Formats: sequence, structure tokens, C-alpha cells
Amino acid sequence: MPSGPTGRPATIYDVAARAKLSIATVSRVLQGTGPVSAKARERVDQAARELNYVPLRAARSLAVQRHEAHGLVLPDLAGPFYGDLLMGYERWAGEHGQSVVITVTHGNPDPRRTVMDLAGRVDGIVVHGNALDLPTVQGLRKAGVPVVLIAHPPVTGCDSVRSESAASAEQLTTRLLDHGRESLLFVGDPASSYDVSERYAGFAKAHELRGLQVPKPVRVPLTEEAGRTVAEKMLQAITRAAHGASAESGASAGIGEESSGSGGRPDGLVCANDELALAVLALFGAHGVGVPGEIVVTGWDDVMAARYVSPGLTTVRQPMAELGRVAAERLHERVTGARTRARNDVLATELVLRDSCGTNPGDAQQ
Repeated sequence: MPSGPTGRPATIYDVAARAKLSIATVSRVLQGTGPVSAKARERVDQAARELNYVPLRAARSLAVQRHEAHGLVLPDLAGPFYGDLLMGYERWAGEHGQSVVITVTHGNPDPRRTVMDLAGRVDGIVVHGNALDLPTVQGLRKAGVPVVLIAHPPVTGCDSVRSESAASAEQLTTRLLDHGRESLLFVGDPASSYDVSERYAGFAKAHELRGLQVPKPVRVPLTEEAGRTVAEKMLQAITRAAHGASAESGASAGIGEESSGSGGRPDGLVCANDELALAVLALFGAHGVGVPGEIVVTGWDDVMAARYVSPGLTTVRQPMAELGRVAAERLHERVTGARTRARNDVLATELVLRDSCGTNPGDAQQ
């Protein structure tokens, strides 16, 4: 709903009145110009948050004209996932005369202010995953900014686009269990994003349906570095076991017996993305750990490298470019008024079986 005292969008005058400061002081804070005390800045920031203030140029543009630009807010740009997402988004936007302004929130000390300023230069905003907290997303909506969410739980008034995760993760995990794997571990932090929480939920459900104890996840970031760390700790546990070390020593590596479902050393890693899995494969290969003979490894996303490594990486293909394309289309519909009701799209994913999972080789895809 509008945030101003008479049901209209909040203005700089409303912020000044709420903060009990002069217009000049508020303007210096909001524009980042001139000397302002820390106390005054805090009061202006609080007032702006409470009023869901968006710079007036945004409110005017939404009511009178369009910038023909979309804002795309991402948590990061590292890794192959975002390249495909951006390609899909930029392609659709370019074909329809829209420019794209990208903002990355990782390392930003005040993402809310950055995004509220961005809202003044674009017609609407697309937010990926946990790039923004929920209050900021809701603040954009209350300020009348069209918002589309990617890989995020639905939020009232916002469109959302995501890939299916839970059912595919359950299918993958069930297949591994059906082929004799008894000590699987999920690598990735379910608290890091909605998508990862759904993948772990599918992993857990596959165990629960068999009456098995659900292994706790190995909570690490979805990065190449984290994958190497996981593999190094497993190698340490393997070395200790080979030299007759106790189970407690193996567990001290952080991925030992207490984490696996059957009480023994893990015989499979279900990684939450391909970056983790590819890093694990590389380190295992360099140290002579047999995949899939000794341990199976799977990923998620189906990035290009997954089909060229040896063994080929079993993974779940999600339509990354299509996520971007659909998000761009949904935002355009809301900006132009072609659609007024929120829509939640869930795109299908596909299990891609390759040699790293050790199941029937005849099912493997390239």
C-alpha cells in the first residue's frame, strides 16, 4: 500500500518530517553529498525505511513515463550460473528494447539504500535469491515498484520464477540408494537459499520414505573453494582410516562417520551445485580416489564443464537461461500493465545421468 500520510507515495518532505530534520539535511543524506552527522544519517535512514521512501523521480516515472530499463539485483556474479541467467535475461530484454542495470549486493554495506536508489532509475526490479532481505523486497512493493523474484519463495504482490528442486533431488537420491549407496551426504547449506533448502528437502524425503535416518547436511558455501575443502577433509579421513585411526579421528575431519546415514564412511556426495561437485571430482582424481567405484559424486545445474570432465558429472539440469528470459518477460508485463495479478512460475528440471553416479551406464547422457 502507499506509504505517505494521505495514501500517496512518500516524499522527501515526509522523510524530513518523520526524521525531524531539515529538507537540506535529508537531501544531503539521501544524495550522499556534504557533511552529515552519523546521528542525522541514522534518523534519515530509519524514516526512509519506515515510509518505504523511493526517490521522487521513480514515482514520477512510474506514473507518467518509462525509463525502458530493468533493474537486476544479484547476490554475486561469481560462478557459471549467473552468466547463463544474464544471457537469457539480456537476450529477451534487448529484443524488446529494454536496457538492464545490474546491481550486486555481496559486500555492499547498505544494499537497501542502493536498491531504493536503483528503483529511481528503472521501471521495475528483478531480485535473485537472497540478494535482498524480505523487508527490503516488501518495501519496494509498498512503494509501488514492480518486483519479480527469481529462486525465491513467493511474496504477496510479487511475481516469482524458480526451478523445481525438491522432486528432482528426491529422484536423484532415490536412484543412488536403489543402486546400493548406503551412506550419502548432502553438501551445501540449506539455509543459504530457497533452492538449496528445497534440494535438501528432496534428499531428506528419499531417506525418510525408506525409513532411513536423514544425514545432516555438510553446511558449506556453494563455491569451488568449499568443494576443495570438503574433498580435502574426506581425504584426511580416508588416510586416517587406512592407518587404523579411530572413528573419532575420522569424524574430526568434519565429514566423518557421525554425518553419514549408515554409520560408516560416506560412499556418496550429493552436492548442491556443480561448482562444489567439480572441485570434489578434481581433488579426488588427483589423489587416486575412485569415482564412482569408491564414492559417487553428483551436482546440480549442468554447467558446461559437467559433460567434459572425467568421469562425466551426474547432475540436475535447470534451465538457467530460461529463468532469466521468463523473469524479464514477467517484469515487462507488470511494468506495461499487461497483467496486474501476481504469477508464480515453476520451471521443470531434468536429471542427467553420467558416469560419476555409478548407476546403469546405458542411462548416461552426454
